[in-house]
Amino acid sequence: MKAEVTKTSGFSLFGERMSSGLLSNGVVVGSPPRIGSHGHALSWTDDLPVCPLSGVGFSTNQIYREDGIRREEHEFEDCSFHFKFKMHDEDCYLYGVFDGHDGSRAANFAAQRMPAELLLGQLLEKTTDEDIKDVLNQAFIAVEKSFFESIDHIFAEKTTIQLQLPEGIGHYEALNQFPDVMKKLDALEREITGGTTATVALVYKSKLYVANVGDTRALFCQTDEGGVFKVAQLSVDHSIFNEEELNRLSQLGLDVERLKLHRRIGSSDSTRCIGDYHVKGGYMDIEILQNATREPVIADPYVHGSIEIGNRPSFLIIMSDGLYQALQAATNTDRVNIDIARMVAAEFSQQSTLNGVAQAVVDKVVRIHHDAFIGGTPEMKQICQKRGDITLLVRNFNYPLANAINSPTAGGAYHPVSVPFYSPRPNLPPTVTIPTLSTAERVENHSESGASTPGTPTPAQTPPRDTLSSTLESTFQDTNHTYTSTESSTQSSGEMRFPTRFYNPNKLELDENGRVEAYVDFSEFYDAIKKLTDSQIESLNAETKPKSAYEPITEEVDSLSAPEN
Repeated sequence: MKAEVTKTSGFSLFGERMSSGLLSNGVVVGSPPRIGSHGHALSWTDDLPVCPLSGVGFSTNQIYREDGIRREEHEFEDCSFHFKFKMHDEDCYLYGVFDGHDGSRAANFAAQRMPAELLLGQLLEKTTDEDIKDVLNQAFIAVEKSFFESIDHIFAEKTTIQLQLPEGIGHYEALNQFPDVMKKLDALEREITGGTTATVALVYKSKLYVANVGDTRALFCQTDEGGVFKVAQLSVDHSIFNEEELNRLSQLGLDVERLKLHRRIGSSDSTRCIGDYHVKGGYMDIEILQNATREPVIADPYVHGSIEIGNRPSFLIIMSDGLYQALQAATNTDRVNIDIARMVAAEFSQQSTLNGVAQAVVDKVVRIHHDAFIGGTPEMKQICQKRGDITLLVRNFNYPLANAINSPTAGGAYHPVSVPFYSPRPNLPPTVTIPTLSTAERVENHSESGASTPGTPTPAQTPPRDTLSSTLESTFQDTNHTYTSTESSTQSSGEMRFPTRFYNPNKLELDENGRVEAYVDFSEFYDAIKKLTDSQIESLNAETKPKSAYEPITEEVDSLSAPEN
């Protein structure tokens, strides 16, 4: 499929002329149609082929009542894509997750515009990592510029209506004297409100690049040469809780201690996003931001790359904050990235599609969060009273999918919440090898080594420690005992190794009588029986004879029964 582009026409693929049709490389294409509150419009990206090596799971936001009934607080504001694109005989894969706030308009726009800023010639003749990272950086800036251009007519209409109000009139007086005008202004205000986080992953020429603004995360999970399963966060959380972002805001003249107490910048905790005019061009109207020397919230992304995609078992996770924040709130875990990566790895052994893998993990976290509210303490009920929208995108790189079928959407088995969260591993398919517990390898923290490891953000952009790689060694509770379980994999074969308590059933072959071949050899037992003496056999029979679990009842003769004749 070739997207239609033109150097001379300002008309979009939908035949409507829009001011934001100019791409960052000078190509003119139509922007996605303006999206209202009644649903999604068609987009040129609808014709892009979906990547068959990826899958998506999601869940809408929820507020819980005391009786457990759920309801949505707002419309679903997340958006995502996963495309495979042919670029001059070179396979190009593009993935993105966008977490909108104050509406889905910005997220929908960014999800439709971002591919146009990356897949329509911008990567041609880009050979170095720095060139490609620069293209990603420019794409984010261009998408935001196009977004504001797409709503500039709303700003113009708002200004025109504001001129109808008397100069200096207060808001309360205006509501009483000009209710119709204020109603129109309120409707226009809702259309320009809102922004979105964005995390985009590009696989080009067998290399992985990740760019992000906001707190939507990207994790790269890989088994190394020693069979150690490692998890690295490739994105940076741009939020009020990031010390480097607070330092940046402090240099702009803002009171960061007050911001930390407020826990918000405008209506979001993101210090970088696409859109959200009120904390950008309109930041002077927000009292806590008035002292900033320039726009405090920006759209400049953190760009990481490249990572060579080899033959080792690995997969990529892109998730909105609704997923990891829900799990953190419900379990109080300090290693949420590791927990989610382990969940995804476990579902690879259960599901037949990547959509099934992603959705099963989402369902599991949703259930854990809901159960924490229903059965938790009053403090836990307050913490888990609601959660945000959840989107989880999984891209597989040679990680074994046990029951794989050709397409992630072509049916197959889906086992919702198939793997208990606090269980080391489920029953596994026949491809699993089983060492003893003593030989199970400890999964080490790859970030503890002194050398820089590919897939780890640079020190200047390193997120908090609890969001990076950590030891994948956990203590789990079993019905009879407590033990330490570790995970490892055989790099050469791609097979996972687990403790001996998991069986490894081979394919059963029937003989001509319809019976399976004996898989336990009793010859030594029979030889030992033959060597026993008669007295030993009698003693063995007495010991192995089934015994009643109840004491026998002994009947006594009643001496006061009928008299003798």
